[in-house]
Amino acid sequence: MSKRSRRAASAPGAGAEAGAERPRVTVCRGCCCGTPKIPGLDHAAQLRDLRQAVAGAATVRVTDCLDACERANVIVIQPSAAGRKAGGRPVWLGLVNDPDATVDIAAWVASGGPGVTEPPGILDVYAFSPSRRVRAELDE
Repeated sequence: MSKRSRRAASAPGAGAEAGAERPRVTVCRGCCCGTPKIPGLDHAAQLRDLRQAVAGAATVRVTDCLDACERANVIVIQPSAAGRKAGGRPVWLGLVNDPDATVDIAAWVASGGPGVTEPPGILDVYAFSPSRRVRAELDE
C-alpha cells in the first residue's frame, strides 16, 4: 500500500464508504475521456447534465483516468450503503458517448442505483468488467 493509500484509508470518511448513504458516480475525464479524442459529444454538458439530474440523490465526482481508455467515455456507478447491503456492486459503463445514455444513467441513479433498482436494459450495451487492478484503484 502506498503512503497516499494509507493516508486516504485512515482519513475520516475516506475510501469506498465515503458518501455511502448515496450512490457515487465517477466520471472519467483523463487522457481520452472527456477530450476531443471522443468527437461529437459536448463533454462539459454531459457532466453538467449528469450532476443536475442526480443532484441530492448521488455524489458525482470526476477522476483523471480510470485506465479503460479503449472504452472512453467511462462512468462508474457505485452503490449506496443500502444498495451494497442488497447485493449491489459497482457498475462500469463504457462508450457513454450518447446524450440519451447519460439520461438513462441519471434516471437509474436518481431512483437508487445498483442494488436498489434495476438499470434500464439499454445500459447493458455499455456495461463492462475492468481488470481487478483498475477496480481496486477506484476504491482508493
